[in-house]
Amino acid sequence: MLINMKPIIALATSPIKSAIHMIRISGDNCFNIVNKFFSINILKDKKRTVHVGCIKNNNKLIDQVVVITYKNPHSYTGEDSIEIMTHGNILIDKEIISLFIKNGMRMATNGEFTMRAYLNKKIDIIQAEAINDLINATTNEAKNIITYALNGETSKLIKPIKTQILDLISNIEVNIDYPEYKDIEVVTYKKINKELKDIKNKIDKLIINGEQGLIIKEGIKVAIIGKPNVGKSTLLNALIKEDKAIVTNIPGTTRDIVEGDLQIGGIPIHLLDTAGIRLSKNKIESIGVNKTLKAIKDADLIIYVKDKVNNEKIVNLNNKNVIEVINKSDLIKNKDNKHLYISAKKKNINALITKIKKVVGISDVAFNHPCLANARELALLKRINKSIDETLIELKKKTPLDLLMVHIDEILNLILEILGESNTTDLSKEIFSRFCVGK
Repeated sequence: MLINMKPIIALATSPIKSAIHMIRISGDNCFNIVNKFFSINILKDKKRTVHVGCIKNNNKLIDQVVVITYKNPHSYTGEDSIEIMTHGNILIDKEIISLFIKNGMRMATNGEFTMRAYLNKKIDIIQAEAINDLINATTNEAKNIITYALNGETSKLIKPIKTQILDLISNIEVNIDYPEYKDIEVVTYKKINKELKDIKNKIDKLIINGEQGLIIKEGIKVAIIGKPNVGKSTLLNALIKEDKAIVTNIPGTTRDIVEGDLQIGGIPIHLLDTAGIRLSKNKIESIGVNKTLKAIKDADLIIYVKDKVNNEKIVNLNNKNVIEVINKSDLIKNKDNKHLYISAKKKNINALITKIKKVVGISDVAFNHPCLANARELALLKRINKSIDETLIELKKKTPLDLLMVHIDEILNLILEILGESNTTDLSKEIFSRFCVGK
């Protein structure tokens, strides 16, 4: 059912000088407001219609524009909507927006157009999140997996699980409420156990695929660490093919974190060139070392650079993925087969790039398959798994069915939350506030 809301307005394109800007309007009575100031009558429009005319205020021409009208429910938001194409000057946009606000509209908040599309059931919450993800995608690979969510394919991964848990709940409730009926399927603890384990297996696969998809979308943080003067900055420059980090023969040249981005095998890699780790009385250098330690903590992968083969450990790297490389290979005569040798100065780093691809370990299938690949969805999937584990424990205890239903209802609510069908989700704060204004 269409929800009538006060009309909102916002600039939907970047506020820079360009050939065309687009102002987006949506909501009840928006046709009447625009019609007061537009040279062509749009009140008779019954479907999407394009007009070329003028917007005037008291016979003063503001701009000659293209107006596209969308009659509900055949619009992005499901409401009456209008798009106004202006000549690309922010002064024109401000004058038009100000005029319409004075006549009954208000400025849209972040993501409000998409929120209205969701509330009017034009899209589900997974599709809504995909819209924002698509805007922020930095690689073609990320864009490709996001489009699966945009066209509804990703939602289809979780909807059958929702149906499965609803069927189980219905069956249990019938057994609780009508135990005397002979023609209903008897729900045994064995059957519940089997159904929940099947759901858990499906959720496990969604988590594995989702975590790979999240890496494809957002990439990984890689910290380059090592003692001073082993070639960390030279390596960063070689990887990003740009002289971004200052390189000298003076130990401790890098005092702050230097960042650089590249793609390896379709994965965004966020590189952090860190200060060399050593004891120092120099206060500034010590601050740099502390920043290095924080970078190590936050990194998904560590590239530990040395300039000779040894077993030293300059810092605790337990529970971290570490690639150890021996740099300056052009100066090393006797090389073994146990270590990874590179020459950052000579740009001889292909072996390291191959190793990074292997460590990241994204399967080819992950690049061409729908997946629940954002932090919110993955967190909820993991909560579902935890809740299923707790329910399986209660099953072993032979907990009465009515008490067991409390745990199973929690599983259902988490599934509904993924789909945006739960009343417990504060959508405006949790999701749509991440969008830009005008989307």
